[in-house]
Amino acid sequence: MITRDAAAFLEVARALAPDFGPATARAAFLVAPDGFALAAQSASDNRYMADADAFDPARAHAQHRDLHRALSQVLPTVCFAGDPATPDALFPNNVFATARVDGRPRYVVGRMRHPVRQREATRADIRGFFDDVLGYAGVDLSTQPHPCELTGALVIDRARGIGLCGLSERCDEAGARLLHAALGLRATLLFELAPGEYHTNVVLAVLAGRAALVCPRGFADPAVVAAIAALYAPHAVLLSPAEHAAFAGNAIALSEDLVWMSAGAERALTPASRAALAAAGLAVRSVELDAIEAAGGSLRCCVGEVF
Repeated sequence: MITRDAAAFLEVARALAPDFGPATARAAFLVAPDGFALAAQSASDNRYMADADAFDPARAHAQHRDLHRALSQVLPTVCFAGDPATPDALFPNNVFATARVDGRPRYVVGRMRHPVRQREATRADIRGFFDDVLGYAGVDLSTQPHPCELTGALVIDRARGIGLCGLSERCDEAGARLLHAALGLRATLLFELAPGEYHTNVVLAVLAGRAALVCPRGFADPAVVAAIAALYAPHAVLLSPAEHAAFAGNAIALSEDLVWMSAGAERALTPASRAALAAAGLAVRSVELDAIEAAGGSLRCCVGEVF
């Protein structure tokens, strides 16, 4: 099922058992911020990006290393070298994603909107890691014409096998349908992001299949917010504009008991939001990423998942 009808989606999604697969990844991968700098093409539709003089490559490298070290305490985490020709490559989850479809592992290569990011999809080392080291089958969407920026545009509940896909310049409806098929999902809800939003994972996170962080201002239609909140009730956390602006929605669960976000996002959490996460059995862990956030993304954007 793939639909724009939030009520119909909710009815189907509520009936799906959490038996699609593991709710969290078995490993993660990062790409180092080599060549960290303002990418003008990406800045054209990413309002979260700072001006060029706010980029601090040395601080970004140190923070990225801290992130690698922290995540490695929870699950195996590998880091690929960056490339100065691809300054946005530290956000690999937009370009590479993995899934198990009918029990068989596969990796998907997305089609990026901007040429500066399309270069990332050609990396032989990352493709070779999945092809030759892990033995995953590949689905290459990078050369077809429809933008589909993987788990930037598509937030996935891995336990139920459902997708929540925000449409924007970074993912059109045809691209969303390609992602739905490539990742073997049971049901996907399509919706418009609010003007000025570029990726769904900045305004929504599904955590270990049982909780959600939702930034209502990031959605064009309040009915979509209501449907998502109903699906994850009583563990749907509606974030304030201040939490939204601090990237609290750009979070990820990499184990059953922890949610990861940037330190700035954690500082912005209200006591009510923190209590709601605790009620869902999720403690908050964070890493200082203010230098990386200058590039318009935060912790979740840095993390590629291996299922």
